[in-house]
Amino acid sequence: MFAEPILFKELFKGFTVLRWNDKLRPVEFIEMDKHSHKMMIAWCLAKYEEARRNEVNWVNIIRGGVYELLRRVVIRDIKNPIFFRIQKEYKDVYKKLNEWVFNYFKSRLSDETLLNELYEYIVEDALIDDFSRYILDAAHKYASYLEFLLIKQINPLGYQIEEIERDMLKDIARFMELEGIRKLATRQKVADFIELCSQLRFQIRWSQTPRIPRTSVLGHSMFVASASYFITRDNNPCPRRLYNNFFGGLFHDLPETVTRDIIHPVKSSSEDFEAIIHNLEQELAEKEIYPLLESPWVNEIRYFTQDEFLNKVVIDGKVVTIDSVEEISEKYNKDEFSPYDGRIIRAADHLGAYLEAKSSIDFGIRSEDLASAIETIRNSYQIKIGNVDFSSIYNGL
Repeated sequence: MFAEPILFKELFKGFTVLRWNDKLRPVEFIEMDKHSHKMMIAWCLAKYEEARRNEVNWVNIIRGGVYELLRRVVIRDIKNPIFFRIQKEYKDVYKKLNEWVFNYFKSRLSDETLLNELYEYIVEDALIDDFSRYILDAAHKYASYLEFLLIKQINPLGYQIEEIERDMLKDIARFMELEGIRKLATRQKVADFIELCSQLRFQIRWSQTPRIPRTSVLGHSMFVASASYFITRDNNPCPRRLYNNFFGGLFHDLPETVTRDIIHPVKSSSEDFEAIIHNLEQELAEKEIYPLLESPWVNEIRYFTQDEFLNKVVIDGKVVTIDSVEEISEKYNKDEFSPYDGRIIRAADHLGAYLEAKSSIDFGIRSEDLASAIETIRNSYQIKIGNVDFSSIYNGL
């Protein structure tokens, strides 16, 4: 089984890895946030390449994004410039480092398919194709540059800041073959969409409840996407189903860029209030989010953000709600139906909330809200969803 408790614990460590921690920072920059933004950018870049009739391997882009996050969690103490220099100039050392990373996972995980894929990705550097890697590298560089622009505003100007910017711009220039990078560099509307997404890093979840670590909506989105990926893999998905569940998880909170995060107890305080918030989210998304997207992308983002926790397929051009993950697996597990497991994404969303609450209590920060969340979520998931037994996951966390 891909969906092992230890795997989710390892993913969650991405919330504790700091970036740019040798510079003054307007906010904490977190590895999980960075990877979330990177994958949003990668989605945009790959969409442009599809429109140019270039073949995009979405499964490889997703695997490259998730597995790179796992690697970065393990090598957390190595600054990116040092990591890339070792990769380029000290290949034997780089190989040994990656073997050590793989052995770290080998000692903890049991699924042979996952371990084989991690070995191919981390040690052999052979799991994903060159074009997928090119898109992911471009997204990585651009996401880092947007972080740098925030840092630049509050750090004294000097040779180091100027040198960092020159190097980053030089790196981005290597990806000008991608239409999306050209559009970002010339400040087309997609640049505003990408910057809007980045604002989710400023929105702290459970904002009225002290917690360790504090997690943002942006980072939470990557956790949900990654957890959805692993849970979906255990349900033998067709490629489109895997794509929908990963990017559905990644974008499921996108409307919160215009409404801010509202904790579940407040949202569910009454059916009327929850309905009003839902309607406002969709109204504001139509006015403030969708106009920043290329028009062919809008319906897909709607598919990800409207009724995002319902199981859905597309039949004869119409979205149809499906009762269960099992029914999707039995009848609609084909690309032509564009299957979407909202129930899996919801389970991943709750899993993220559970780990947020449990981690804080484990660190000694306890509140009634956190304790109640742990009990409620655990009790709700003594069930199976598709092929995944969630009771065994929660018993192992």
